[in-house]
Amino acid sequence: MTYCVGMVLDKGLVLMSDTRTNSGVDNISVFRKMFYWQVPGDRMISVMTAGNLATTQAVIGQLEERTKAPEDRDNVLLKAGTMFQVATEIGKLLRSTVQATQSSNGEKGKGRFTASIILAGQIAGMEPRLFLIYPEGNFIEASFDTPFFQIGETKYGRPILIRGYDREMSFEDAVKLLMVSFDSTLKANLSVGLPLDLLVLGRDSFEPVHERRIMADDPYFTAISSSWGDALRNAFHALPDYSFEPPE
Repeated sequence: MTYCVGMVLDKGLVLMSDTRTNSGVDNISVFRKMFYWQVPGDRMISVMTAGNLATTQAVIGQLEERTKAPEDRDNVLLKAGTMFQVATEIGKLLRSTVQATQSSNGEKGKGRFTASIILAGQIAGMEPRLFLIYPEGNFIEASFDTPFFQIGETKYGRPILIRGYDREMSFEDAVKLLMVSFDSTLKANLSVGLPLDLLVLGRDSFEPVHERRIMADDPYFTAISSSWGDALRNAFHALPDYSFEPPE
């Protein structure tokens, strides 16, 4: 399992993903799930992946055409005219890859090779955009009503995002909110794990505003985890007491 979040702000886009993959409690590995490509002054495009590792790596490999010599590669992400076209192309690749892996595995393997992708980025002259691409290849776009997307193990961190999100918040506050969301997920589910990858994309910057890998001994993340736990306990004790006695 995994956990990835993409968030739209007035200032740009903020992305965070974990790096844990596992096939049981005795087979845990670290793999990058966040990738990005850029053309200075023209575009900045990032994807985050969740699901079967072989499937997602195959999609990334096809996007970069890794089977070709470097001089012969022609990344479709760097040629598409709009982010919608990028989402369409990634959707086609994802659908065909999922279908191919399921077909080769036979009927009994259905559902084991699904994957989903968060696509984020901006092309010059257009707005920053965020998409959620499903295994079937179709996709939806973030909006004012749905300003962030999650993939993977979403349920533990979602309440934090719903209560804390503000489209006008600063990048720094957005990162803090995501760290709380990830800490809550890490505490509740062993299939999500450190290190975490963080990427901040500013509006019209076409390069990372901030990029960082958060390790297990990261002092800020450790402080966030400890402070959030203390704040929850204090908030709990500050709530009105429940009584077994009937009200007077």
